[in-house]
Parts: sequence; structure tokens; C-alpha cells
Amino acid sequence: MRRVSATDAKREFSEMLNRVAFGGERLLLQRHDKDIAALVSIDDLRLLQQLEDRVDAEAAREALAESDELVDYSRVRVELGIESESD
Repeated sequence: MRRVSATDAKREFSEMLNRVAFGGERLLLQRHDKDIAALVSIDDLRLLQQLEDRVDAEAAREALAESDELVDYSRVRVELGIESESD
């Protein structure tokens, strides 16, 4: 994975976006030689979100298996930030 300084990222932003969006490249952005952020394609972001959802679902299954307590599904969704109270 290529590392790019924040200064270079500002200067080359348009080119970097194209490399990520159309070339599938992943870039690490650095400040003072420390990784601070990553630039990834929307497909990579969606995959990451799906993986996080699976991990969350598995953790919920494990927690439910350990308890006999019934919890309101809509309350859990609000507490996890999946939906707002007004939904």
C-alpha cells in the first residue's frame, strides 16, 4: 500500500482519487511520518461496512446466547446507531 504525505495528498488529490476510484489502489495518508487516514474505493468501503455488520451480528448472537433477557429490537437498533428514535 502506497503511503502519501498530507502535503503531497493536497497537491495530487485529483490524481489520487482517480487511482483509487478507477485503479483500485489503496493509499495511506501520513502526517509527520505517521499513518493518519486511508483513501479507499467506495467498493472497499462497502466491503468494510459489510464485514463490520457481520462482526456486530455475531457479537449480538453471542450476547443473546449468554442471556435469557428479552430486548426490544427497535431499542437495540437505536442504541447501535442503526436507526434514530424517530424512524
